[in-house]
Amino acid sequence: MSNGHQCDVLVIGGGPAGIAAATCAAESGASTLLVDDNPRLGGQIWRSTAANDIPGQARRWLNKFKASGCRALCDVHIVDCIGDKVLRGESGRGIQTFMYSKLVLATGARERLLPFPGWTLPNVFAAGGLQALVKGGAPIQRKRVVVAGTGPLLLAVASYLKRRGAKILCVAEQAPWERVAHFGVGLWSRPTKLLQAAAMGAALGAVDFKAGCWPVAARGDGVLREVDFHGSGGRFTLACDYLACGFGLVPNLELPRLLGSEVVNGFVAVDEWQQTSIAGVYCAGEPTGIGGVDSALAEGHIAGLAAAGRRHQARSFFRSRATAREFEEVLSATFRLRPELRSLCGGDTLVCRCEDVRFDRLRQMTGWREAKLQTRCGMGSCQGRTCGTAAEFLFGWDAVHTRPPVFPARVETLAADTVASTN
Repeated sequence: MSNGHQCDVLVIGGGPAGIAAATCAAESGASTLLVDDNPRLGGQIWRSTAANDIPGQARRWLNKFKASGCRALCDVHIVDCIGDKVLRGESGRGIQTFMYSKLVLATGARERLLPFPGWTLPNVFAAGGLQALVKGGAPIQRKRVVVAGTGPLLLAVASYLKRRGAKILCVAEQAPWERVAHFGVGLWSRPTKLLQAAAMGAALGAVDFKAGCWPVAARGDGVLREVDFHGSGGRFTLACDYLACGFGLVPNLELPRLLGSEVVNGFVAVDEWQQTSIAGVYCAGEPTGIGGVDSALAEGHIAGLAAAGRRHQARSFFRSRATAREFEEVLSATFRLRPELRSLCGGDTLVCRCEDVRFDRLRQMTGWREAKLQTRCGMGSCQGRTCGTAAEFLFGWDAVHTRPPVFPARVETLAADTVASTN
């Protein structure tokens, strides 16, 4: 069964940027539809399954979104562009077709995972992935957890898990103490960020925070038992039940690239109105730069208002966007990955988990295309979203080759045009 939808402004992505864009467009009088691939709006950062677990800021925006009259469709995956200003998606309700006048892409980001010996053991999770599982009801009480990688997300995950009853043994940040300390001092000029950091610090209490520290190996007898770390004092081992590990965020660029939007230095290029290189297509949030909620909301305001033809109102959010972008630059400089992380893999370390491709095999290749052809790296169910970003860091390859469908799709979805043409 195929369902058609038509609107003035179509917003893809239900995180903070998408919610802000859709709300502003709808409040401006444009018929607006927000489409998201999750069961509920909120994105990864505002994800929740219980009303009392929703952050106050998220609750206010969700109420504002509901009052705006904007329509929302959840559990829909956009898989292809099938014509001028026409997208195709699929859901449990069948094939979905979306026709629009203006489009706002707020497709968010995903965690960067870097391979090391033992990273595929059960109970080794992406940091945000473990948090999402706990939000979905997975038990964490009294479990020994180590959170490792880089960026403010580590503290957010650790504080959340601790509030849910986990025993946080350590937060291991790969950035050196000098950069972390400079970042902390800089928060005094950003009162809101300082309060957020203070709240997380209070939640963590006496949890051990180690800068200049990263995991080098995980071991266990069929499930994680202990993790080796490299720190300022040398190598040490922690016995634990879970390792939550994430090395920053990478933007989800599949749909912007499929539409032909220009990408510069790994992010979608936009003008002052958040418009991409394609007229009528806007982009907001992490695809334009990893900056957190404040940046996403500012860009969402501007994109939604501009798409609805309210540029004079959009201009009032330029200052808040500029402030947020300054913070983006600080985040990028502070938590940039150290080169030592490129040497974590052993020869038999899996890099592509979907197709069981090991590091030794990949380092014989000259590039991403050859790796796909010769080893099937990136050809599994994640379609290179995990191993591709790892390969970019490890080998310097350009691992981006977007083609439809941008996500795995059912045969009936792929065959829809063929079926229609024969009827």
